Amino acid sequence: MDAKSLKVVQENRDYTMFSWSVQGASNPIHMKCGQGVWFWDGDDQRWLDFSSQLINLNVGHQHPKMLEAIKKQVDELCFAGPSFATEPRGTLGKKLSEVTGLAKTFFTLGGSEANENAIKMARLVTGRDKIITRYRSYHGATMGSMTASGDPRRWPVEPGIPGIVRVFDPYCYRCPFGQKVETCHRECVSHIEEVIQMEGPNSIAAIMVEGITGSNGLLVPPDDYYPKLRALCDKYGILLIDDEVMAGFGRTGKWLATQHFGIKPDIVTCAKGLTSGYMPLGAVIVSDKIANYFETNMLWGGLTYSGHPVCCAAAVANLRIYEEEKIFENVEKQGRYLASRLEAMKRKYACVGDVRYKGMFSVLELVKDKSTREPLAPFNGTSPEMGKLAAHLKSKHLYAFSRFNMLWVCPPLVINEEELRHGLDIVEEGLQVVDAAMVKASVAQPGEPVAAR
Repeated sequence: MDAKSLKVVQENRDYTMFSWSVQGASNPIHMKCGQGVWFWDGDDQRWLDFSSQLINLNVGHQHPKMLEAIKKQVDELCFAGPSFATEPRGTLGKKLSEVTGLAKTFFTLGGSEANENAIKMARLVTGRDKIITRYRSYHGATMGSMTASGDPRRWPVEPGIPGIVRVFDPYCYRCPFGQKVETCHRECVSHIEEVIQMEGPNSIAAIMVEGITGSNGLLVPPDDYYPKLRALCDKYGILLIDDEVMAGFGRTGKWLATQHFGIKPDIVTCAKGLTSGYMPLGAVIVSDKIANYFETNMLWGGLTYSGHPVCCAAAVANLRIYEEEKIFENVEKQGRYLASRLEAMKRKYACVGDVRYKGMFSVLELVKDKSTREPLAPFNGTSPEMGKLAAHLKSKHLYAFSRFNMLWVCPPLVINEEELRHGLDIVEEGLQVVDAAMVKASVAQPGEPVAAR
């Protein structure tokens, strides 16, 4: 690393704080520039961005149409208070209504704020307090959204806000009810109804779910899960909040992940892919019923930067790129190739227990033994094998997100097959390293079972 790059990293370490890390252990990469699915570090080494930064850089680094739209808006109007009407705010609100089938949007600066306000709106509209969420979920890092998460990152900040009730997830590979997807009775839904009855239906304002669970395992539900959950909400007058912060806006090949399952939520929250990360923007998109409620009742919420014109202009340009450049079609095409490679890895490597995917949203779940499904690393922990995998990917300049016993493959949606193949080849090299480490460990401990191949 040259002197300038060392200085950049050191100043970042000395004077700024990094998310979700012990500060003394932070070892950031100096990112100097980017283009498409690639970025360059301080040593001018090129990295393939296989996690779209935080699974949000959907149109890739430095898209010229995004840069043009932001520069144009900066020249015209950089800021307007949230009580003003601006052209990009209105244009974006109309477009979001069209693509979601919902009515009106309240703008925030990110997904966590969007979920905070969705909870608030659900409580105001229904006059009820409780929110049902799922254990394997993440809804943000502010107090309310963190409490709503099932993710273990909530533990240090508990007790959090009152009124959160958690249920189990549609985790078919590790079904908490001991069922198989082909023969189960969707206990992942029926047990929610039992929880509703135990908690009191008239006390529950909403059920909040991620369209497809993101950083807690990328759980793709059975096709009838969401229709059954929608029917359950309707039965008890409960609002359905669909958190599309990670899964929404093209990641799965549709505007919303729940559109794959043919249902319409009452509230959609989004961020990340809304602007592909170019500007900070989140949104709470609500149904006609909820929008009409706030026509005559106070919306007890506000943010200084709500409807920020530059952020809204970036989102308008981003959504236009999705359509003009047929990004969803590319997701479908590359998603088929990605799925075929992932399924082949599952068959080939002893450490790959399961693969889950929808479009360009995918994960590999790694195990010590395919028959027992023992995770390669414990929940909320890591292991030497996962460390070896992460180190290998980094050595090959592949930037990918791994957590617990899972590795995500979520590149920018503009990726082509050659670039995708290059990244997946590196992933396979890493899986070979893990398999070799598992064999070595089994030889060292002859009493332990060897993973089935």
